[in-house]
Amino acid sequence: MTMQKKIHPEYHPVVFRDPSTGFAFLTRSTVTSSKTIEWEDGNTYPLVEVDVSAESHPFYSGRGRIVDSAGRVERFRRRYGH
Repeated sequence: MTMQKKIHPEYHPVVFRDPSTGFAFLTRSTVTSSKTIEWEDGNTYPLVEVDVSAESHPFYSGRGRIVDSAGRVERFRRRYGH
Protein backbone atom coordinates (compact mmCIF):
# COMPACT_ATOMS: atom_id res chain seq x y z
CA MET A 1 0.00 0.00 0.00
CA THR A 2 1.41 3.42 -0.92
CA MET A 3 0.75 6.79 0.67
CA GLN A 4 -1.89 8.93 -0.97
CA LYS A 5 -0.58 12.05 -2.63
CA LYS A 6 -1.56 15.63 -1.66
CA ILE A 7 -3.20 14.75 1.69
CA HIS A 8 -0.17 14.85 3.99
CA PRO A 9 1.21 18.10 5.45
CA GLU A 10 4.63 19.29 4.31
CA TYR A 11 7.47 18.02 6.50
CA HIS A 12 10.25 20.63 6.68
CA PRO A 13 13.06 21.97 8.94
CA VAL A 14 11.86 24.15 11.85
CA VAL A 15 13.65 25.79 14.79
CA PHE A 16 12.01 25.47 18.22
CA ARG A 17 13.17 28.02 20.83
CA ASP A 18 12.46 28.52 24.53
CA PRO A 19 12.54 32.33 24.97
CA SER A 20 13.03 32.10 28.75
CA THR A 21 16.39 30.34 28.38
CA GLY A 22 17.37 31.02 24.78
CA PHE A 23 17.70 27.26 24.17
CA ALA A 24 16.92 26.40 20.55
CA PHE A 25 17.18 23.35 18.33
CA LEU A 26 16.65 22.58 14.67
CA THR A 27 14.49 19.61 13.76
CA ARG A 28 11.89 18.63 11.18
CA SER A 29 8.17 19.13 11.70
CA THR A 30 4.87 19.80 9.96
CA VAL A 31 4.20 22.88 12.12
CA THR A 32 4.18 26.28 10.42
CA SER A 33 5.04 29.75 11.70
CA SER A 34 5.14 33.28 10.34
CA LYS A 35 8.29 33.98 12.40
CA THR A 36 11.71 33.07 11.02
CA ILE A 37 15.25 32.85 12.37
CA GLU A 38 18.67 32.65 10.78
CA TRP A 39 20.28 29.46 12.08
CA GLU A 40 23.95 28.67 12.70
CA ASP A 41 24.32 27.21 9.20
CA GLY A 42 23.34 30.56 7.62
CA ASN A 43 19.93 29.36 6.43
CA THR A 44 16.61 30.89 7.48
CA TYR A 45 14.01 28.58 9.04
CA PRO A 46 10.53 29.00 10.52
CA LEU A 47 10.68 29.72 14.28
CA VAL A 48 8.30 28.24 16.84
CA GLU A 49 8.61 29.61 20.38
CA VAL A 50 7.66 27.16 23.11
CA ASP A 51 6.65 27.95 26.70
CA VAL A 52 8.64 25.13 28.30
CA SER A 53 11.60 23.06 27.20
CA ALA A 54 13.98 20.63 28.88
CA GLU A 55 16.18 23.66 29.68
CA SER A 56 13.47 25.51 31.64
CA HIS A 57 11.26 22.76 33.08
CA PRO A 58 12.02 22.25 36.80
CA PHE A 59 11.94 18.45 36.54
CA TYR A 60 14.61 18.31 33.83
CA SER A 61 16.71 21.26 34.97
CA GLY A 62 17.01 20.09 38.61
CA ARG A 63 15.54 23.32 40.00
CA GLY A 64 12.33 21.63 41.11
CA ARG A 65 11.10 21.56 44.67
CA ILE A 66 10.48 18.19 46.28
CA VAL A 67 7.28 18.17 48.31
CA ASP A 68 7.52 16.43 51.65
CA SER A 69 4.23 14.57 51.35
CA ALA A 70 5.19 12.03 54.05
CA GLY A 71 5.68 14.85 56.56
CA ARG A 72 2.32 16.33 55.67
CA VAL A 73 0.57 12.99 56.15
CA GLU A 74 2.20 12.50 59.54
CA ARG A 75 1.20 16.01 60.63
CA PHE A 76 -2.39 15.31 59.53
CA ARG A 77 -2.46 12.03 61.48
CA ARG A 78 -1.09 13.69 64.64
CA ARG A 79 -3.63 16.46 64.40
CA TYR A 80 -6.73 14.45 63.49
CA GLY A 81 -5.86 10.90 64.56
CA HIS A 82 -5.93 7.76 62.48
